[in-house]
Amino acid sequence: MNTTAPTPVPTTRALAWCLHVLVVALLTLTAARAVAGHHPHTVLITATAAACAVIYAVGPVLPRVRHSRRAAALWLAAVGACWLVLLALTADGVWAAFPLYFLQLHLLSRRPALTAVAVTAVAAIAGFAAHQGSLGAAMVIGPALGAAVAVAVVWGYEALYRESEQRRRLIEELTATRADLATAQHAAGVLAERERLAREIHDTLAQGLSSIQLLLRAAERSLPHTPETAARHVGQARQAAVDSLAEARRFVAALAPPALEGTTLAGALERLCATTGTRHRITARFHLAGEPVPLPTAHEVALLRVAQSALANTVHHAAAATADVTLSYLGGHVAVDIADDGRGFDPDRLPAPDPEAGGFGLAAMRARVRALDGILTVESVPGHGTTLTVRLPLTTLREREPEGRP
Repeated sequence: MNTTAPTPVPTTRALAWCLHVLVVALLTLTAARAVAGHHPHTVLITATAAACAVIYAVGPVLPRVRHSRRAAALWLAAVGACWLVLLALTADGVWAAFPLYFLQLHLLSRRPALTAVAVTAVAAIAGFAAHQGSLGAAMVIGPALGAAVAVAVVWGYEALYRESEQRRRLIEELTATRADLATAQHAAGVLAERERLAREIHDTLAQGLSSIQLLLRAAERSLPHTPETAARHVGQARQAAVDSLAEARRFVAALAPPALEGTTLAGALERLCATTGTRHRITARFHLAGEPVPLPTAHEVALLRVAQSALANTVHHAAAATADVTLSYLGGHVAVDIADDGRGFDPDRLPAPDPEAGGFGLAAMRARVRALDGILTVESVPGHGTTLTVRLPLTTLREREPEGRP
């Protein structure tokens, strides 16, 4: 048989001390009244009250009383037996029944506790009636009402404690859930930031390094026959390295690209075409259509990056002679078109992105445009060139502007 039933509902230190003080005070009052009233059994009453106080004092210091229903029942039986002796000696012993109710309800399980309270109340009524020599309504109402109050107080306290514990557990679960959610959001943010960094590196540093590599190869082919051409290629490679270094520094500082600093998107695209035509064997032309309107920096960066990546793909893969970059403001949209006369390809048969081979191009472009609610389309036929178009909605861009932005 398991004698270690669940631990009783704990009480606060203040409530426990109040109960201890009440028991000692009632036992002391009983002994004092016996001495003051010259009761014939004064010595026995005083000794019994003292013994009851000692037995009661032993309970709180015994761990088994707090953790074992059987040990608690044995201790309560000893206290109750001593109280019955005191009640048999003097009618004042009936007062100690009230703290006994609380002890029984707290330490015993519900059904035995109710039984013990009922027995204690009956004993108190019978003992008091025996000392008075009669049984009146007041003698029954007093102990019975005290028992009812004790039951209501203890059960109410236990209900409040269990509700408080349930709320505490819910709060702990909520806190743990919020921590898990924060961890998941952090992980998602890290993944998103890694994807953004991959796109930025591909569209800036990787393209710049590729240009430097091509220029240095051209310089190598020009040596030793045409050193002037080689020197020109080396100078262009040096300038490309300077631009890439500036991109890297601004990239780390999370600022706008240097190409957009101090100029408009149209100016940055025009300079991009001029630089591409100077560094590589391709004629890159810029065209502007429509009336320019201010755009958020994030959208200017996205359009510039797409144009940079598309021109880099044209230089490296298309074997094109010309490329045209057109920036168009079309009422509710802004668009950038990059068209070349290169070898073309089949858009439906593109290989899967390969980060190690630099294959972030189209995937990175689509991710950038999709993040801004835009559309990216690629039209290409083998042998007939390629046209890449990016369209961003101006209405959405205005809605995304922070309030109060000039």
